[in-house]
Amino acid sequence: MPVVTQGLIAAGAVAVLGLWWSDTTSVSGLGGWLTDAGRITGLLAGYAIAVLLALMARIPALERGVGADRLARWHAMGGRYTVGLAVAHTLLIIWGYAVTARTDVVHESVNMVLTYSDMLMATVAVLLLVGVGAVSAKAVRSRIRYETWFYLHFYTYLAAALAFSHQLSNGAEFVDNRPAQLAWYALYGAVGALLAWYRFVTPVAQAFRHRLRVTRVVPEAPGVVSVYLTGRHLGELKAEAGQFFRWRFLTRDLWWAANPYSLSAVPATHQLRITVKDLGDQSRSLSRLRPGVRVAAEGPYGAFTAGRATRREVLLIAGGVGITPIRALFETVPGEVTLLYRASRPQDVVFQRELSAIAARRGAALHYLVGPRAEVGEPFTAEVLTSLVPRLRDHDVYLCGPSGMTGTAVAALRRAGVPRRRIHHESFEF
Repeated sequence: MPVVTQGLIAAGAVAVLGLWWSDTTSVSGLGGWLTDAGRITGLLAGYAIAVLLALMARIPALERGVGADRLARWHAMGGRYTVGLAVAHTLLIIWGYAVTARTDVVHESVNMVLTYSDMLMATVAVLLLVGVGAVSAKAVRSRIRYETWFYLHFYTYLAAALAFSHQLSNGAEFVDNRPAQLAWYALYGAVGALLAWYRFVTPVAQAFRHRLRVTRVVPEAPGVVSVYLTGRHLGELKAEAGQFFRWRFLTRDLWWAANPYSLSAVPATHQLRITVKDLGDQSRSLSRLRPGVRVAAEGPYGAFTAGRATRREVLLIAGGVGITPIRALFETVPGEVTLLYRASRPQDVVFQRELSAIAARRGAALHYLVGPRAEVGEPFTAEVLTSLVPRLRDHDVYLCGPSGMTGTAVAALRRAGVPRRRIHHESFEF
């Protein structure tokens, strides 16, 4: 599915370049080369905006087939290229027109914005894209709340709408080319319909259909609580162990925020459970939820499921609160299973009794790697993993934990001979 999706995206980009090729008979002079480079980058930027929105439309086939974290990585990488293409398009077109008109770029910029149809809207669109790109930069993103970052991204929709009109009214490939106009309308219309259906209509319909509510909140470890929920027709969700929902708790302080939390127990027809660590803001407030609070849940999402395993031998690696999806998989993934659970302190271990009961019931191996690194050393090296897990290279590996731990573990697994295609992990860090 990831390869097919990438192939479709690449084919679309080639088709977009074909629009420029079919409309261009020749290119001459510096002004012509600059202008046509601007046309190409503009077409690709317009196409890329549609692709970025489609990747985040929460289309079930993509969420399950590609994986939410991989889609998010593609979106983040594509966002950087899109902003670059939009800025390059703006600068190249202005420069090219200025060279052709034998004027300076400042004069040409003012002239284009004030006299060309829809150019002011296009200028606002580029500024919005640059602004969203700036707040998505790692240095900025780490300093703002998830909810703030999330809602700022809605300006991308406005940027897409403003840029769309400019493309059709000023794009040489679309003027007097009705088939190209219809194709562009179809592309943006389809993406808009998918966004409206899966990001707005479906969540509201699910909320009314399933009527989720909190039944109890149980402390699991310092700063960690499990939230139990019940509702109607939960079997229709077809949720699997390892998947997550985006949860919106309908209280006065929390209704506006939807955060991703994994299921920490095998989903049942009458009950769901999530387990959350206090990381501030919304996660801290969940410990104060009262029974009866209504909940709207979007999902299930993610491809971090038992279906990804191709071998009978399976290794599960969890770090900290990353045990939440791993605990559900520990109960359900078929085959010979080993679980390695990393925690900095004994009191940070979550689900110890549950994990021991599951291990005993299915005859699985369970290893706790507990203690500060200064005392126990680095637990995720090729040598340590190989000593704990015989025939490690023959295993499928599921991995969930902090990004630093995940990166170290993946590198160790690769050195131990585990193929990358058999290392499965998802990250929900924004």
